[in-house]
Amino acid sequence: MAPAPRTALVPDPHGPGGRLQPLAEDGNPLGPPVRTPDLAAAVAEREAAEQPRWVWAAADSAYAPLLPLRLARCHDLRLTEALLLGHDGAWGAPRSLGAAWARLRGLPVPADLPESAGPDDQDGLFAPDRLQLPPGTDPLAAVVAVHAEQQRRTGSIADPATRARFRLLVAAESAGGLLAAEMSHDGLPWRADIHDRLLTELLGPRPTVPGTHPSRLAELAVELQQALGGRPFNPDSHSQVLRAFAEQGIQLGSTRSWELNRVDHPAARLMTRYKELSRLHAAHGWAWQDAWARGGRFRPEYVVGGVVSGRWASRGGGALQIPRILRRAVVADPGWTLVVADAAQLEPRVLAALSQDAGLARSAAEGDLYSALAATAFHGDRDKAKLGLLGAMYGQTSGDIGPLLATLRRRYPTAMGYVEAAARTGEDGGIVRSRLGRTCPPPSADWLDLTEAPESATEAGGRSARARGRFTRNFVIQASGADWALALLAALRRRLTALESGADRPHLVFFQHDEVVVHTPLNLADQVAAAVADAAEEARTLVFGDTPVRFPLSATIADCYADAK
Repeated sequence: MAPAPRTALVPDPHGPGGRLQPLAEDGNPLGPPVRTPDLAAAVAEREAAEQPRWVWAAADSAYAPLLPLRLARCHDLRLTEALLLGHDGAWGAPRSLGAAWARLRGLPVPADLPESAGPDDQDGLFAPDRLQLPPGTDPLAAVVAVHAEQQRRTGSIADPATRARFRLLVAAESAGGLLAAEMSHDGLPWRADIHDRLLTELLGPRPTVPGTHPSRLAELAVELQQALGGRPFNPDSHSQVLRAFAEQGIQLGSTRSWELNRVDHPAARLMTRYKELSRLHAAHGWAWQDAWARGGRFRPEYVVGGVVSGRWASRGGGALQIPRILRRAVVADPGWTLVVADAAQLEPRVLAALSQDAGLARSAAEGDLYSALAATAFHGDRDKAKLGLLGAMYGQTSGDIGPLLATLRRRYPTAMGYVEAAARTGEDGGIVRSRLGRTCPPPSADWLDLTEAPESATEAGGRSARARGRFTRNFVIQASGADWALALLAALRRRLTALESGADRPHLVFFQHDEVVVHTPLNLADQVAAAVADAAEEARTLVFGDTPVRFPLSATIADCYADAK
């Protein structure tokens, strides 16, 4: 199949116009720039005619202003630059268009600007100085030149299979940029009245004076003080809480839940409840609703590749930490429904596919992987099978896990050898990569000083080496899982576009690691559920090739997000 044509796109910093320029696959211009007074109309016309791969500095500055227009594919220079910097050994270097241009021209490299802080900072998102180009630089010329250099760097990857997988990673990461902008634009359906009712039930009525605690928190604070002797203290102050407990003869190292749960005292339970409700009020209370859930939609800002493993993050709004109880507020519009799907036991299946361990692949071929593993290696004890495999992937060695790991090494030597080789690479200061080529961060200078000094055999040096080994051991699995999730999103997005009918189009409204939520007209729900399954299968083949390992997505159709879990 011939590659899609490419078109560079630069919007005007102010106004609806912009410029376009056709490009060859290697990035060389195929014609002169074309200025248009109505960029959205010109882009829509070219998209309908040829569906090019749009080349731009970043989706938040080039694509977001064009929405609700939907484009099929793009090459996002900022996301691609981050991937290439990691692959080239310059992980974490600035990745803006201006930084890439400066490196290309031998100029001082500008630091990346801070990202936007919230929903009211949209003007900052589209400000031209976010490109970080030197004054007087033509943005379109910079886009064209940086794209050509990125194509050259990608093409210089020596091994053909590695190069092909990296190109897939670039395409999938760029598709993620499209989807992140679209999900922020469309928003997750959010019922403010249900949210308000839930808050009132848990916290009491909304305070009339800003900055004051709701009544239930105030009551808990009094109950907590009384349970700890009656002396007033601030339950939001970590040091004051520890001192109050100490005065009652209870020594705490922290106020973490697991430590409080070990204390047999009424104050411990009160403190745990206070912390839960205080966190809810601060992170998803009424102020959050005012800022983020407007007009019946929650519109977070997603950060593609915001975690080192390639998982997404969110910027403000806490999109990836919506409390389970507040999922009651995520309700489909009338005549619509939600299709919620998540991958079962993703990371163990990734390990089976990566390592090509025949025995583990058989266990991951269908159904419950842990039950299959238990039947073949742990006398039917599913809990032991799960504990042992998770311990192998995360580098746990303490407690009773030793015999479980020994069983796994004996029954699945290829899979265990795979993660242990990744751990040794990390302990030696090396880097590891995901299936498609995302690179882990190199060791820090402090780590090198600690582990390479003459006293490197000391306990501190050994701990640091083992900690990095645990990180690289899991990185190869978690990052490869993120590769699969990106491919899933791109495949599902394409299928949903094919299902749309006028304004009634199903669309992705939420994504978290291995879970997707689609908002769809009721009459298309079954087709959307089938599209999810088909997209998972396509992602499996794209990322892992001819593997017997399956990555089943369990899809549920429900009007409310909470009812799907």
